[in-house]
Amino acid sequence: MTRRIVIVGGGTAGWMAANLFLKRWHQNGFDVTLVESPDVGIIGVGEGSTPTLKRFFELINVAESDWMPKCNATYKVSIQFDGWSPGSGVASYRHPFISQVDTFTQRAFEVNCRTRRLGLNTHTSPEDFLINGILAKQGKGPLTPDHFPFRMEYGYHFDSHLLGQFLSELAVSRGGKHIQGKVVDIRRAESGNIEEIQLESGQCLEADLFVDCTGFASLLMQKSLGVGFQSFKDNLFNDSAVVLPTPIDEQDIPVETKSTALSNGWCWKIPLTNRFGNGYVYSSDYISADQAEMELRQHLDIKDSSVEARHLKMRVGQLEKHWHYNCLAIGLSQGFIEPLEATALHLVQISIESFMDNYEKGQFSQQFQHDYNQFISERFNGVRDYIVAHYKLNTRSDSQYWIDNRENKHLSEPLGKLLDVWFQCGDVSEEISRQNLHHQFDTISWHCLLSGYGAFPNLAPNQPGRGDLYKEQDIARFLHGCALNFESHQVNLSRLTS
Repeated sequence: MTRRIVIVGGGTAGWMAANLFLKRWHQNGFDVTLVESPDVGIIGVGEGSTPTLKRFFELINVAESDWMPKCNATYKVSIQFDGWSPGSGVASYRHPFISQVDTFTQRAFEVNCRTRRLGLNTHTSPEDFLINGILAKQGKGPLTPDHFPFRMEYGYHFDSHLLGQFLSELAVSRGGKHIQGKVVDIRRAESGNIEEIQLESGQCLEADLFVDCTGFASLLMQKSLGVGFQSFKDNLFNDSAVVLPTPIDEQDIPVETKSTALSNGWCWKIPLTNRFGNGYVYSSDYISADQAEMELRQHLDIKDSSVEARHLKMRVGQLEKHWHYNCLAIGLSQGFIEPLEATALHLVQISIESFMDNYEKGQFSQQFQHDYNQFISERFNGVRDYIVAHYKLNTRSDSQYWIDNRENKHLSEPLGKLLDVWFQCGDVSEEISRQNLHHQFDTISWHCLLSGYGAFPNLAPNQPGRGDLYKEQDIARFLHGCALNFESHQVNLSRLTS
């Protein structure tokens, strides 16, 4: 039986959906069409990902050598945070991606953090306990030789325009249809389902399932179906960004994203093979667009005024329903949480995969729509809470922005409880398990954040001089020995084209 899927809107999210649908369902008679308006640009500005994107390419059987060079992509093993908690004495920390090797050091890291919360002097720098943290400091890539017995997890940096183009060509080559056209009318059946969309050319497209990938415009879900939007403005202040490229030394490309706190927000620095992508994410309630651009230029030391900046507006929050009637929202149309931990495509992928599982389980009906909406909403809330913690725990006092973020009382109950367990020296791992939070950010990730911020009490006056598992287990020696198996990031990248 032929089932028709029409995806409205392209970009990375739309073409990821198309490729996943085609991979799983095309052989079963599904017809996948993507309609893309030539007048609508792509928001993406050069992005980073989590390891979920690595799994995406594995699912659709695309090798790194096939896509990375075409998208100016580099490897990503970590995010470095600079200047977020100067009041605690921590100038910088890393949140590395977690790999199989880390099963040998995870417990020592967590025990040391708990011991430090009791006032004892232990080593708690996240990057020193995790293999990707060591690789980031050494400038090494994550690719392993054949004899290395452990699976490595890593993400990527890439040009989102080029990635969207690559995925569109791939989808078409695998049986997808691509139509350039502007949607001018959306017609609904008496049941409430979307019956067809009409393009400016007069062409009408009917489908069993429509996928809204129209970005913040949310043409199908919000404007046609009237689905409400839940804003995260009370939790997350940032609503704007200004973006500028800078040159990169092609012989010295970092293997991590850098996130630097500025006066009223933060700046990302993402290394591609041909340039750095930089962006200042800020709150327009505290600084104007012109002021933000000037501060970013000063931060990047850009004296050439001919380098043009792009200004973007962000709507942070999520739809009240991600799947309504016969319409599914994916990407910016379903919601957005600021890019601090590069979770955008992670949420896109788990949204698509979970939808396909529920759609199949319900015999391609709307039977499990409620379960799906609850599942995805919880995922968005979990990511939101992890991002909110970055702001709540900051120890900056150089602007009202940072003070207001620290004093913000709009915390979810799960986040409030988790922070309370940490500061009361309770078992954070047990609390994460109790709340079922590990689907978003697991125990190690929370320990990276909380220890990275130096969120500890003052040291006790009398120190026993023992109990530091980092020293007692000689973890530095173990991880540096593991790192001998890895080559430089530049060598890893060169292998993609050899």
